[in-house]
Amino acid sequence: MLGAILGVVVANSMFGLKAIFISKHSRSGSELMASEFVATFGLIAVIKGCGRAGSSTVATAVAAYIMAAYWFTPSTSFANPAVTIARGFTATFAGIRPADVPPFIIAQCAGAAVVALAMASLGHRRHSTAAQN
Repeated sequence: MLGAILGVVVANSMFGLKAIFISKHSRSGSELMASEFVATFGLIAVIKGCGRAGSSTVATAVAAYIMAAYWFTPSTSFANPAVTIARGFTATFAGIRPADVPPFIIAQCAGAAVVALAMASLGHRRHSTAAQN
């Protein structure tokens, strides 16, 4: 989370803005919460699915998914509680009003929980490091 906030500070500074300023950009409504659920579900599904193919595919797949999800979700795919919190510290178009952060995080956690259940039911079990070595 600190890394995400530091990223906001750096990005704001690069554009000549105050390092931190609280966003007033309203992001509320059931459509945005559904969007965050879908964005998070998809992101974790991509990570878990590609992780089985090898670590070299995960980074490319995640980048492609986030780029696409930015455009296909009305929430612009925050899909990560740390990113959501950090975006509260910028009043640019990427910002989110602090009052809207908790519902986003709830939707993200719900998406993560449902994808975990879905992946487990499909046989994508967590493997321990010791079992892989």
